[in-house]
Amino acid sequence: MTLVQEKNIKFSPVDIEKRRQLDFRAGDSVRVWQKVKEGDKTRLQAFEGLVIARKHGREPGATFTVRKVSDGIGVERVFPFYSPNIEKIEIVKTGKVRRAKLYYVREKAAKEIRKKIKQSQVQVQKEEKENVEEDLSSKEKQAEQEEEKE
Repeated sequence: MTLVQEKNIKFSPVDIEKRRQLDFRAGDSVRVWQKVKEGDKTRLQAFEGLVIARKHGREPGATFTVRKVSDGIGVERVFPFYSPNIEKIEIVKTGKVRRAKLYYVREKAAKEIRKKIKQSQVQVQKEEKENVEEDLSSKEKQAEQEEEKE
């Protein structure tokens, strides 16, 4: 009889081997299903977005950062890779990028937003200018009609 007996001791409710086999990288779009506890009930909530970073490889403290745009505002969340609060991770779309970390997406998105705001401001100014011109032309027509009546 041996002194050391092998036992299957499970330290985590997460299937670590299954998570380890997940192969997603920066540039991929993922949907993370997270358990949310509200009072005494728990429900699943999805967070879908672009993976902009994976840190610490496959070690127990590994994390990944997911970014999405919600109502025109960029939202980022950092998820622990082996967290028991994460029910599942779905890979929605794989992307081809040449970087390991996509932090530049933050500035790129901000630039695009500024560009859209500027375009909308220019369009509003054009519309205001057209409205002023229409008002002037209608006032001139009214003045001409009044002169003809007299």
